[in-house]
Amino acid sequence: MSSTRSRTELDPDTIDLGPVPHCFSSMQGRILDFIEGESLTIGFPVLMHYLNPSGSMQGGFISAAVDNVFGPLCYSATKTTATTMIDMVTSYHRPIFEGDELIVTATVKTKGRTKIHMIAEAYNRENKLIATASCDYIHLQR
Repeated sequence: MSSTRSRTELDPDTIDLGPVPHCFSSMQGRILDFIEGESLTIGFPVLMHYLNPSGSMQGGFISAAVDNVFGPLCYSATKTTATTMIDMVTSYHRPIFEGDELIVTATVKTKGRTKIHMIAEAYNRENKLIATASCDYIHLQR
């Protein structure tokens, strides 16, 4: 793989990722890769208002970006909004700075009748690992 990621944005109107939350829109995510019900990659620009006092993207915004990939992927895998995240664990490996792009790929690892487990990796444009995460969603009974 080259030292710099270069991906073409996919047309979000041709992909069914469920209702788009306002937080996704405000983080300016762009869909880079999608395999229905299996994996989703979204790039998020690292903007000035995401930075902590040391000048790197705050961990909460990194987790929010990851959450903005887990949610649509969960919808893709279940075709329902009757799910909710019950836990998410994020580990931070290195900082990412303004002007870069946080590229998050989430993958469905297991999907049962009531629970879905996913993992994610977040990289910068130079393909350096920024963060990893895992989560569990549960199907709600209506």
